[in-house]
Amino acid sequence: MKFVDEATIEVAAGDGGNGCASFRHEKYKEFGGPDGGDGGRGGHVFAVADASLNTLVDFRYTRRFEAERGEHGKGSDMFGVKGNDIVLKMPVGTIIADAETDEVLFELLQPGEQIVIAKGGDGGFGNMHYKSSTNRAPRQKTPGWSGEKRSLKLELKVLADVGLLGMPNAGKSTLIAAISNARPKIADYPFTTLYPNLGVVRVAPEKSFVVADVPGLIEGASEGAGLGHQFLRHLQRTRVLLHMLDVAPFDEGVDPVVQAKAIVSELKKFDAKLVEKPRWLVLNKLDMVPAEGREALVKDIVKRLKYKGPVFEISALTREGCERLVQAVYEYLAREFQSHQAPVDVDPRFVDDPRGI
Repeated sequence: MKFVDEATIEVAAGDGGNGCASFRHEKYKEFGGPDGGDGGRGGHVFAVADASLNTLVDFRYTRRFEAERGEHGKGSDMFGVKGNDIVLKMPVGTIIADAETDEVLFELLQPGEQIVIAKGGDGGFGNMHYKSSTNRAPRQKTPGWSGEKRSLKLELKVLADVGLLGMPNAGKSTLIAAISNARPKIADYPFTTLYPNLGVVRVAPEKSFVVADVPGLIEGASEGAGLGHQFLRHLQRTRVLLHMLDVAPFDEGVDPVVQAKAIVSELKKFDAKLVEKPRWLVLNKLDMVPAEGREALVKDIVKRLKYKGPVFEISALTREGCERLVQAVYEYLAREFQSHQAPVDVDPRFVDDPRGI
C-alpha cells in the first residue's frame, strides 16, 4: 500500500431540523393547544484513532464528508429524529489542523481515542416549546441551527519509540528486518526505502518497542533534496535516535564522518529539538572490515566526530552485535518510562513509623 502522510479534507456536520408550528385538531377538543415538536439535532462528524491503520490513503481520494441533517419537527408532539453521525477512522498519530490557519485543533495519540471534529447543529424549537400560562396559542417556531463546516489538513506523524537515521544504503532497512517483524525492500542501490517502515521488536514476552525506518537523508534534505525531508517529521515523536554509519562504503572516497556531520546539520536546520534527542551511534557493516583493523577504525570515527555517547558496533547482515543493541535500547526505554510515571501518593497512616511504634 502506498504510504500517504498528508491529506486535506472537508467535513460538514448535519444541520438541525426546523421546529414545527402546529395545533392539535381532535374531535370534541375545542381548544387543543399547540403540539408542534422541535427539530432533530444534526449529525456530528467524529474522528477515531484506529491502531490497524498506518496511512491516510483513505482520505486521498474521498475528500468531502457530510453528516445527515436532523429531521424536522412534526405535529402531535412529535420531535424530529437526530441525523446520523459519521465516524472517520484515522491512524494513531494523526494531527488535525485548520487548513486555512494551520492551527492544530486535535491530535490522535491513543488507540481508540475519539473526538468531535465537526458538531451538528441543534434542532429548532416548535411552538409547543413556547407554550405558557399567558401564551396559550403561540405561533413561534425557529429554524434549525447550521452544523459546523471545516476544511481540515491531516498530517500523520508515526508513533515509534526508536527512529533509524542515516544516509542511503547505511543498512537501516537491513537492521529493521533483522531485529523486528518488518520486511522492507532491501537492495544495493540508494533510496531503496521510499516511505517509512514500522517494526515491532520483541525483546521478551510482553516486552517490546516500535522502531521506524525512514528514507535515507542526504545533504540539503532540509531544503527538499532527496526523499528523507518528507519524512523527518516522523522522527519528532521518537524517544531515541539510532544514527547508523556505513563504515565500509562502496565508494572509497566517501568519508562516513563527513556524512554523519552532514546529517546532524540537516537535523538542526529542520528542527533543533531533533538534535537534542538522545542519539546513539551505530557503526554498521563491520563484517566487511578486517578484524585486526576494526578497533582502530572505530576509535578514529568516534574521535573525529567528538562523540561521547553510546557506540554500538554491529553487522545488520550477519546480526552480529544486534542483540546487545536491542537489549540496551529496551533498557533505556524502560528507564525513561519509569521516570515519567506520576509518583504514587502514599497514605501517611500506612507508612512505617521509624520509631517502630
